[in-house]
Amino acid sequence: MDLGAVSWRFVKVWRRNLWTYRRIWKVSFLTPLLEPLFFVAAFGLGLSGFVGEIAYGGRKFDYPTFIAPGLVATAVMNNAFFETTYASFVRMYYQKTFDGMLATPLSLEEIMIGEIVWSASKSVVAAALMSAVLAVLGFVDPWSVATVLPIAFVGGLAFGALGLWLTGITPHIEMFNLPVFLLITPMFLFSGTFFPVSSLPGWAAAAAQVFPLYHLVELCRRVQIHAWESSTAGSGAYLGVFSAVFVVLAVGAMKRRLIR
Repeated sequence: MDLGAVSWRFVKVWRRNLWTYRRIWKVSFLTPLLEPLFFVAAFGLGLSGFVGEIAYGGRKFDYPTFIAPGLVATAVMNNAFFETTYASFVRMYYQKTFDGMLATPLSLEEIMIGEIVWSASKSVVAAALMSAVLAVLGFVDPWSVATVLPIAFVGGLAFGALGLWLTGITPHIEMFNLPVFLLITPMFLFSGTFFPVSSLPGWAAAAAQVFPLYHLVELCRRVQIHAWESSTAGSGAYLGVFSAVFVVLAVGAMKRRLIR
């Protein structure tokens, strides 16, 4: 990636997406507002009675409290990933939005950085809304509505960059079903969202720690219920390096696809 081709003009791409998003924001806000209610109702009223308390980070939590930060981390992943896969693919392939942008002084690098930062911004909004609902219900620290935001932004960059890289190498929009099934679903199930990774066999626990969602869940739990099992600095560094690597890969893949 040519860093010299990147300037603050990427904000114009971010702003364009914001203007478009303003048309549907009322519908988009429903998911992070209602999703925690559905999960807490299902797990709190149903599964919680069978599971009992969860031992995690040297403390014990009721099941809804344990999964609450995992739900926030999952919302960050989903908002960023699906924005730079399906939504970015539509803008690239069907609407030809990127072609139009390339006819302006914007560089390809600025367009792609704008897409990734926009996806991270959507993740921050989703994390704030979901955390606010969970705080009102008493499952997370009320202060975490603010303290989780930088974590959500870094996590959004990581999954936004991953999604945009996949957009650059995926020939048809229908084929996004493969990474969703083979990557997103396993992360959702085995990254500590619903049970501590430490309860897995040694080899499985080690494999789970390769997932970026695991580190995002750990950081969310650190600020929202003040318990954690892995190094906070290590998880932060992992997400930072993951983001940087996939930003470079995403820009390279999109450059090969758009500039022939």
